[in-house]
Amino acid sequence: MHILRHALSETEGRGGQIAARLAIVGIGQSLRGDDAAGLEAVESWRRGEAETAGRADIRIASMELPGLALLDMLEGVRGAIIIDAVQAGAPPGTIHHVEADQLEAFASSSKSAHGWGVAETLRLGLALDPKLKDTEVCVIGIEAEDYTVGGGLSRAVREALPRASAAIQLQVERLLKS
Repeated sequence: MHILRHALSETEGRGGQIAARLAIVGIGQSLRGDDAAGLEAVESWRRGEAETAGRADIRIASMELPGLALLDMLEGVRGAIIIDAVQAGAPPGTIHHVEADQLEAFASSSKSAHGWGVAETLRLGLALDPKLKDTEVCVIGIEAEDYTVGGGLSRAVREALPRASAAIQLQVERLLKS
């Protein structure tokens, strides 16, 4: 299951494809404990901010093991918010805000359960498509505690979802104003 949901804009993109102004992408594995934090945070935001989430100029996706498909989600948008579980040594449930230019430093001390992480994917995307430099990307990381296969979210991560949802909304508002 790669893309669970999109809301697309009314403007036409390349090849008649519908384009969006902003992409919100939750990343994670739904059957691997706290790794589902990005997926759950986006769903929590979508339910809590239904009016904003329903805007035609916002593309919303939940992706399991996105790999290079993440770059497709960023194509043609002016801003993107990527939400993912991370392990960076902070207390479980900590919300990290990382801008694209900080990803490299953040990636060196954190781990991704997806093999090919967000930082590596964005770095490759910039090398292949310099237009990606025009896309303002921010990452909201949710510090994970437990990646047990078949497990649900840990208590700390579950309790962090409202804060993650609020962080998503703040970034959405900021990016829609730019």
